[in-house]
Amino acid sequence: MRHYHRTQCAPDAALALADEFFKSIGLARTSSQPRARAFSGPLGTLTLRIRSEGGHAYFLEVETDQVGESRLDRNVKRYFVRLHRAEEPSHALEAAY
Repeated sequence: MRHYHRTQCAPDAALALADEFFKSIGLARTSSQPRARAFSGPLGTLTLRIRSEGGHAYFLEVETDQVGESRLDRNVKRYFVRLHRAEEPSHALEAAY
């Protein structure tokens, strides 16, 4: 499954947060490139890539080896929330219904 997120957080900070977050849920980093990471563990395997979108925006793409809404996919979404909070700590997330 693929997940996408746009952020203004610097790539180094986003990757550092990914290293910390995915390690905390039991995934080990299996590959490291300047703007990409790969993690693997009991929940599955994921690949994270970040690229510039122009200006101060960055495009984050995460691809997992899971089908549907797995625990790994939910944790990817939790990582996006942490990334958003790191970017803008004063923002309060609320339900949109």
